[in-house]
Amino acid sequence: MGDMSELAILAIAMLATGIAGGVIAGLLGVGGGIVIVPVLEFVLELLGVSADIRMHVAVATSLAVIIPTSISSARAHHRRGAVDIDLARRWTPFVVIGAAIGIVIASRVGGQVLTGVFGAVALLVAIKMVLPLDQKTLATKVPRGPVTALIPTTIGTISTMMGIGGGSMTVPALTLMSEPIHKAVGTSALFGLVIAIPGAVGFVYAGWGNEFLPAGSLGFVNMIGFAFIAPTTVLAAPLGARLAHALSRRHLSLLFGLFLLLISTRMIWQTINP
Repeated sequence: MGDMSELAILAIAMLATGIAGGVIAGLLGVGGGIVIVPVLEFVLELLGVSADIRMHVAVATSLAVIIPTSISSARAHHRRGAVDIDLARRWTPFVVIGAAIGIVIASRVGGQVLTGVFGAVALLVAIKMVLPLDQKTLATKVPRGPVTALIPTTIGTISTMMGIGGGSMTVPALTLMSEPIHKAVGTSALFGLVIAIPGAVGFVYAGWGNEFLPAGSLGFVNMIGFAFIAPTTVLAAPLGARLAHALSRRHLSLLFGLFLLLISTRMIWQTINP
């Protein structure tokens, strides 16, 4: 009975994670991974999964979940005319290249490195979300040219290593370049799909045959976690998209930033004290 009770608690936690991830994906265009990864990592720790691969499994499973979530979120935003198709065409090849670089790096480093990367980037995002910087810009439009290819490539690389859809970096980057906030969120949701597909496939390959994998894993992607989280994120993402077009973002950004501060502090602490 104890095992059944523990399984029921874990299932409820996964479903709640999926709802939160889906709403945040649609609301902020962040793919939900910024919530899913730390929760999954914590659950895997409770299950006794080795610290050497715990973050790999959390990141890979999150990327797999982001595939259907991003489709749902991007479609909802596209119906509202909030996806910049021209920008998506220009940036997509470089985002894919970045995702490939990210999977190569992630497959060659330990879980502590992935935890540190997640914690550091989450901290920067949290600071940005908490401070009133929504109206700050660095350019009057998204620039073109070879140098700007570094932006989507970097987003693809770091996002794949973190197991996120890239919105936590894409939305701030685009708004700093004067992209309207709703277009930034909607376009970011589409980039989440571009990052998640090669990222998830790469982690399946990288983790194939690993002896420390938890039950129900396909490479580093845990299909049990995917089965519980993916359906709820798909159902919840359109709700987040509706909220994004109906509510002020300032208070929501503040709350989300405070949440990320807690998450990033835990991740950084784990990196310093393995």
